[in-house]
Parts: sequence; structure tokens; C-alpha cells
Amino acid sequence: MGADHSSKIVGTVWGLLILNTLGSAGAQTIVPLPRSLIQMVTMGALVAAFTLALAVNLELRIRPSAYVSLLTLLLVTSVLSSANLGSGFGALFRCARLALFVGTLWLLSRWWDGGLAFVRHHIRMYFAVLGSVAAGLVVSPGAALPDLYGGRLVGDLWPLTPPQIGQYAAVIIGLTVLLVLGRRTDRTSAAVVIVPSVILLALTHTRTATLGVLLGLALAIGSLILTSAAARRFFAWAVLCAAVAAVAFSSALQAWFLRGQSQENFSNLTGRAKVWDALLAAPRTTWQQLFGMGMGDKSFGGLPIDNSWLAVYHEQGLIGIALVAAIIIVLGGVALLRPPSLPRACAIFLISYCAIASYTETGLGDASPYLLHLALAASLLAAPAAATPLSTPEAPLRRISQWTRKSEVS
Repeated sequence: MGADHSSKIVGTVWGLLILNTLGSAGAQTIVPLPRSLIQMVTMGALVAAFTLALAVNLELRIRPSAYVSLLTLLLVTSVLSSANLGSGFGALFRCARLALFVGTLWLLSRWWDGGLAFVRHHIRMYFAVLGSVAAGLVVSPGAALPDLYGGRLVGDLWPLTPPQIGQYAAVIIGLTVLLVLGRRTDRTSAAVVIVPSVILLALTHTRTATLGVLLGLALAIGSLILTSAAARRFFAWAVLCAAVAAVAFSSALQAWFLRGQSQENFSNLTGRAKVWDALLAAPRTTWQQLFGMGMGDKSFGGLPIDNSWLAVYHEQGLIGIALVAAIIIVLGGVALLRPPSLPRACAIFLISYCAIASYTETGLGDASPYLLHLALAASLLAAPAAATPLSTPEAPLRRISQWTRKSEVS
């Protein structure tokens, strides 16, 4: 199989994984889509991703990966916690989904070499998703900014919630800014991605995503300051602009941040704290404390948990929390030990963003965009193959940018 053909298949597999993690619940769409149909599409995407990954890697050549190894242990924990069917047969279905997800990552690990190919796959696919959101906003502004969500932007062509859209926009903004600083794309091409993404992020009023991209970029750019003059200039201008904006637009920024909520509602994190307290106070057996209640829909008492750590504790127990913490610690530790480089900076951004978002979002214990972000970080931190390169040449971007025309610099 030719290298170019393999590269296209690998990119397609990554896109299918992203499609699978878009979920099946969200805002009402312009054309009503049955949830069963959406689930069929997302699960079909995962099955297709695994099948294509297996077809392009029939030799089952994989690379050692601490990240995917820990995910495999998390899968085993999930199966043990779900085997008694305390959460119903849906728990076993979610375990099967996680197994296909982890298996696909093992097959793709063959192409993890510290390069930026998967970064570009990531940006392309999420930019396409945001394109569907923008199209829905143009076609039906009322449906895209519904009163049900307080006028926040939702996906009305494909059901996407404001936090989802905010997350996707924040991640590709951060990655694209870093590519510009690393001179891996020109400013015009980057603006095509960044400007609309910033607008969509603002329309979602998603505080977690906004803080995540700002703090994540600060840490990532900070890792480049000693070796990159462009990073130093950008950091200085960013601090200056932030200071001016904080003074000139303080009232507007405060209003955007509060989203019309009272101080009391804001202080208990829009009701999240009440759910968290109830979850922690619920009685559990020793087994349930260690292994959890089984894979569920990340809710407690019919309300969303909205915290990755508590969701993992509820479904996979203290052992699940230990494994997720190990994932963050291992990836962060490896990133700190790597010499300064653009791939390292991108990995630091992704790890930081996921760690910050884990406080008010779920996803670290199940197949989700957050696990894909961390998988991308793992691919960026992988050492290049010593002998015959396992990575394939990057497929050229056509309209969005000219990133692949530039040579990679580690």
C-alpha cells in the first residue's frame, strides 16, 4: 500500500474517531434527527474507524505507549465495574465502545512519531464541525441561539451543545496559534481558522473553554519563550492586549462571564455543586468505592455530573481515578522532560486544556474528545522511529491552509 494512500486512510480514521465522539444528545436540530439514527452514525463511524485502521495495519505493528496502556487498564476496570449490570446492559455497550476506541488507538500508534500530521487531522475535522455550526447559524439564527440555552450558540444541523462547540473552537484556536508561532503555517491561512473559531467561541459563552484556551496557551507559549523570539513577542503583545481589554471592557467582560446569572448561582457553579455533594454523600459498598457503579451516562439522580473526576469515581471508582490521574501525570511529566519544540508546546496545551476542563466537564473516563486530545498529545510526545519511519507523509491541505508545504522542525 502506497505511503500517500496510507496517509489518507490514517487521516480518515482520525476523522471517524472525532465523528464518533460528537455524541448523540444536544440541541434540537432544524430537521429533526432521531437519536437512534445519530447513534447509528456515530457507532458506525467507530466501527469503520477500527476496520480501516486494521486494514491499513494488517501486520499489527504498534508502538509502546504508556497512554494507551493506561487506557487499556481503565477499560479493564470499566468491564469489572459493569459486569454485575448495576447500570444495566447499556454499561456493557459503553465498554464495547471504549474497547473499539482503545483498539483503534493501538492500531494508529504505529504512526505516532512526534510529528504534526495528527495535529492537522485534528484541526481539519473540528474546523469542518464548526463549519456546520456556522452554517446552521446562518440558515436559522433562532434555532442556533435558542432561549432554552439562554441564547448561547448550539448546533442546529447536528445536535451540539454550547460546551461542545466551545471546546472544539478553543482547541483548534490554541493549536493554530502555536503552528503560527512555530512558522508551520502562514498568517492568512491561520486567520481563516482562528477568526471564525473565536467568534463561535464567544457566541457559546463557554467559560471553561475560554479559560482553558487562555491558560493552556500561556503554558504552551511559556515553554517556547527561551527558544523562540516569535513566542516572546506574541506573549508580550498578548499580556499588553489583555491588560488593556481588562481595563477598557471590564464591565462587558464581567457581563459575558456571568451570563446573566446571580452571584449565588455562579458560586455553586450553576447548580453543579449540589449534584457533587449528593454524589459524594451517597452510600457505597467497598467494591463500589474501588470499581464504581459501572459505565453510565455521566449523570447522578437524573442530573449531569459535569466533573470528570467525580464521574470517573461514580462509574469506575477510586481505581479509575488513579488511572486517569496517572494519564495526566505521565503525559505531563514526559512533556516537561522533552526539550523545547513545537510538538512539545502543542502537547502541553492539550494536556493543560484537558486538565482545566475536567473540573466542569466529563469525558476522561470514556471515549470522548478529551481522550482524543490526550491521544494527540501522546502522539506528539512519541519519539521518532529509529529505523524505517513508520509515519507517512502528510497529506496536503487544500483550502484551509498551506501548512504541509513547510518542512517540519522538531
